[in-house]
Amino acid sequence: MTTENTAYAVWINQAGFLLLQHSFYSNVKYITSILIISIFSLLSAQAQPIRIDNFIVKENLTQNGKLAIIALDSADQPLERIDGTFVFNLNGFQQDLRFHDGVAVVQQPVESSIFVLFKHKNQENTVSKLYYIHKKESELKPYKINGLLLLLIPLAILLIAYLFRRFFVTLIIIAIIYAYFNFAKGLHFSTIMESIFDAFSGLI
Repeated sequence: MTTENTAYAVWINQAGFLLLQHSFYSNVKYITSILIISIFSLLSAQAQPIRIDNFIVKENLTQNGKLAIIALDSADQPLERIDGTFVFNLNGFQQDLRFHDGVAVVQQPVESSIFVLFKHKNQENTVSKLYYIHKKESELKPYKINGLLLLLIPLAILLIAYLFRRFFVTLIIIAIIYAYFNFAKGLHFSTIMESIFDAFSGLI
């Protein structure tokens, strides 16, 4: 082999080695970047507090007379990352609800149509929502009630009654209606006041 051929072969070997070295370092940098991103993502997920700031109440999918509470984000989208036990208060009764993929089932079945105030206290504030659960045969239909309506509707009725000089009679009728909802549907005065207060707090 001539000197020229030998030099050419050496150059080819060196070029191949350099190319292999460059490819190796490129792969190492790529893998290192992926690991760093994965570690930061994991740390970020762990640092983010797992809490419920919003939720919605629906009928359980099995339609067994039970309600399901679904954790939501601020855009009312399901939070499937919510897992674990969270304390809720239902009409004054504390319950430990087990969430899986953002959904928890209330163990006590609904026997009849009723008002239910759902409350949950997280690390920063208390989230409460008033629902009217309408039961027809084996079907449940939860209706969310704005607390302001509990104040505005009676006031509007009383104002109209005052204009037509039927204030006292209307007041008695409203009291009878309230007594019915209180004893038959579980809508207590404290629940009404709390819902109104929460509605005003949400406007601030």
